[in-house]
Amino acid sequence: MAAAMPLSLLVLLLLGPGGWCLAEPPRDSLREELVITPLPSGDVAATFQFRTRWDSELQREGVSHYRLFPKALGQLISKYSLRELHLSFTQGFWRTRYWGPPFLQAPSGAELWVWFQDTVTDVDKSWKELSNVLSGIFCASLNFIDSTNTVTPTASFKPLGLANDTDHYFLRYAVLPREVVCTENLTPWKKLLPCSSKAGLSVLLKADRLFHTSYHSQAVHIRPVCRNARCTSISWELRQTLSVVFDAFITGQGKKDWSLFRMFSRTLTEPCPLASESRVYVDITTYNQDNETLEVHPPPTTTYQDVILGARKTYAIYDLLDTAMINNSRNLNIQLKWKRPPENGYIHYQPAQDRLQPHLLEMLIQLPANSVTKVSIQFERALLKWTEYTPDPNHGFYVSPSVLSALVPSMVAAKPVDWEESPLFNSLFPVSDGSNYFVRLYTEPLLVNLPTPDFSMPYNVICLTCTVVAVCYGSFYNLLTRTFHIEEPRTGGLAKRLANLIRRARGVPPL
Repeated sequence: MAAAMPLSLLVLLLLGPGGWCLAEPPRDSLREELVITPLPSGDVAATFQFRTRWDSELQREGVSHYRLFPKALGQLISKYSLRELHLSFTQGFWRTRYWGPPFLQAPSGAELWVWFQDTVTDVDKSWKELSNVLSGIFCASLNFIDSTNTVTPTASFKPLGLANDTDHYFLRYAVLPREVVCTENLTPWKKLLPCSSKAGLSVLLKADRLFHTSYHSQAVHIRPVCRNARCTSISWELRQTLSVVFDAFITGQGKKDWSLFRMFSRTLTEPCPLASESRVYVDITTYNQDNETLEVHPPPTTTYQDVILGARKTYAIYDLLDTAMINNSRNLNIQLKWKRPPENGYIHYQPAQDRLQPHLLEMLIQLPANSVTKVSIQFERALLKWTEYTPDPNHGFYVSPSVLSALVPSMVAAKPVDWEESPLFNSLFPVSDGSNYFVRLYTEPLLVNLPTPDFSMPYNVICLTCTVVAVCYGSFYNLLTRTFHIEEPRTGGLAKRLANLIRRARGVPPL
């Protein structure tokens, strides 16, 4: 007992002064938000933003513990003395004419531009090493960035964060337009999120839905920002953005209505436990302007109004941290429905399904006199199965002709006719009055050239394979089935006797 007393006192002394001290508040925070915008073309845009802010000076402090900020990116900032880093992977092109201005646009392919600190002596070497490291982190072909595709702009690409000077010597910019964006790039991007894709808004990031869109862009932005109003110290901000545009007619089966489940095949069940703010914004500006032609369900708790990109917008807010928002239904599936048909509700579009049904587009329009109307449809060429090609595939494939049905004003007023008494050619299309007559016109079939494989290759492969099999199998079969006989040498023959006669005549001993 006496021996245990000094040990107990030692433990109390160790735990007394420091064991009861209060833990420091976290120096990092996470905000996540999703903005859903119905576009003028009828499509739906979804923009994710995940902002991680860390109150730390990575290049001055010896940081060894990372909580929310990704360690891989934090080490890049320290090792290569980065001031800003902007990286994007984009598939498709944002059509501003039909979709309006985006929150943040990016070119097709991969784009990387970096501001280095003025302490970097060899910017080109650091730029090359940095692109190689990022290539490994995001499973991309950024290692192909070299001096042949790197520039140093002097007017564009100003720093987006806190910057004391703008010496463009420390700026590098490169684009890889042929970079293909796929799941291999999305997976490491999601792993940088504090909750990965397990909780919060990131559960909607389902690869097979995100890449089945008209536009897909994911980006990473790192910049220093002021920590307080006086900007006495800085913090590092990481913004991970992802923007997609869903074709409402395809995902909605010809309707402009949409929901989270219809777009992402999932609903929101819980916020990210590490996030201090988790919200969904739905653009309901059209809801207020068109006399409540849109219906949003469930009803939002609050709204937000502001001037965004030069236009006044109204957003419905859904706060995932509000326990009543999710606990009432155990999940949140935001839906938007049209109370009345939109302006282009005379238009009927039925999307095609591969090998099941073709496209169908019907439009009811009124054409002015002496006018020209053009209807264009975008399409992509695809490879068919080898059994689906016609005997003459190089000739092309025919698309059915278009049909134009119209009521043409009559030059002369006609009297109602008796169908039974009138000629047959005059009673095919009945009309209600004689002020107009019905006409149905057809266009020429459209011949489309599709990618055609080389059908001679299967023939060559079959011939070569059959030849190799015949030679190998024939030789092997011949060796297995042939019977070998050993023949004893004969005592002589005609040739031997003739040779011995000649040898005798010469006086040489016979054989």
